[in-house]
Parts: sequence; structure tokens; C-alpha cells
Amino acid sequence: MPGFLLDLDGTLYHGDTPIPEAADFIRWLKQEGHPYVYVTNNSSRPPEQVAAHLGRVGIDAKPEEVLTSSQAAAMYMQEQNQGNRMYLIGEAGLELAMQDAGFEPVTDGPADYVVQGIDRSFNYEKMARAVSLIRSGAGFIMTNPDHLLPWNNELRPGAGSIGASIERASQTEPVVIGKPSPIIMNYAIRKLNLPPEQIWVVGDNLLTDIQGGIAAQCRTALVLTGLINRNTLEEQLAKTGVQPDWVCDTLTDLMDRLGQA
Repeated sequence: MPGFLLDLDGTLYHGDTPIPEAADFIRWLKQEGHPYVYVTNNSSRPPEQVAAHLGRVGIDAKPEEVLTSSQAAAMYMQEQNQGNRMYLIGEAGLELAMQDAGFEPVTDGPADYVVQGIDRSFNYEKMARAVSLIRSGAGFIMTNPDHLLPWNNELRPGAGSIGASIERASQTEPVVIGKPSPIIMNYAIRKLNLPPEQIWVVGDNLLTDIQGGIAAQCRTALVLTGLINRNTLEEQLAKTGVQPDWVCDTLTDLMDRLGQA
């Protein structure tokens, strides 16, 4: 019985607009008894808000079925056990995940970590503070490497763009938590409690979802409902060099192929 690691935006919805086949696909997973986890690089929202968003687009979801890059960052830092003082650049989802994991936010003095996610109030002073702490020895944790994120039918700078400025100025490479990093993928696999070869990673992004699944030794299915369509598929496969196990036009196509497998 395979399990599934499911991307969100571009796979199950577009912003506030549901992808038509998504709710039926999730119902099918439940009916067939397939375990699954929603895995998102979005660090700005806690799992409760992610589940609520899924509910608004017609998918019955529970917070415990969600793994965010903020949660994965907190889990990673707990395992490192190198102190609990952190300077945070991020929004509510990251702040809550850190608080729940027992990390103490600091504004002055030394820190054990600089933790950075999407922050739509990011400014020069935050960058300067982060760079100073990293150059003084703080660990640099970046929730996800996405340079661009979809927003109202356009692309805006993502957490990776903020992280790139800090990385360049501090001359320090961050520990990247989100897809395609094996860190978040391994935590998601742990939640399913299945061997990687029995897990499908489903998403619309070759460089995050599919590459992350390949790195984690999972099976991968690219759905052409988001970043890539049939007209751009061959170009993107050649450009990225990432090859999924399956390419499916929709989640219905994926469901049909899984039923025949």
C-alpha cells in the first residue's frame, strides 16, 4: 500500500482556486487507505491555517496531516541541540513553530541560530543583524530555497531571494530545510512510517517536488496542473535534467494509472 507526499499550490489548488480533480483524488486516497502528508515549503502559515485553506478549496484536511518547512526547521534545530536562542526573520508560521519547539527569540545579544523564511517586512536592518550574527558563529537556517512564489497570478520574491542576500553578505551557505532538501523529505517519510520506495511524491515543480522525491529515493509523479504544461514539458525536462517516474496531465490521470498499476 503506497503512501503519498503531496505538494499544495499548483497541485491541489491555485491560490484560492481549487484544481478540479484535487478533492476527488484526496477522497480516493482515503477510500483506498493510502496514507499521505501535505508537504509545503511555505513557512508563513501554521498547519492549522494550511488545513483551513485546503478546506476552503473543498479538501477535508487535518493539521496533523500537514508538514511545513517551519515545522521541519524546528525539528532539525532540536536534533542539532546547539542552543535555543534564535534570531528570526519570518512570519507567523515560522514564529509559532519555533515557539512550540522551545526556541527563544532574541533581538539583542548573541544567538545560536538565524532562522529565515518568507518575510514580507524584510529590510536592510534585519539583513544586517542576521549577517552580524552569522559571522559571529550563529547557525544559518533557511526554511526553503524558492526564489519566486505565486501571488495573484504573478510571481513575487520568495524566501530564497531573502536568503540569497544574507548568504552573499555573510559569505555563509545556509542549511536549507524545504524541498528539494532531503531534510524535509526525510521528516515527511518518517511521518508516513514507510520505506521511501513505497512512497509517491506528487507535485507540479521539477526542481522542488520531483527533485526532492528523487533525492529521497521515492517514486515521483509530475502533474501538469501548475508550473508546467504539455507545451513546456519537454523544454523544462531538458533544462532541469530532472526526470520524474510518471508525467500526468491531471490528478485524475494519476489516480487512473495507480489503479491500473
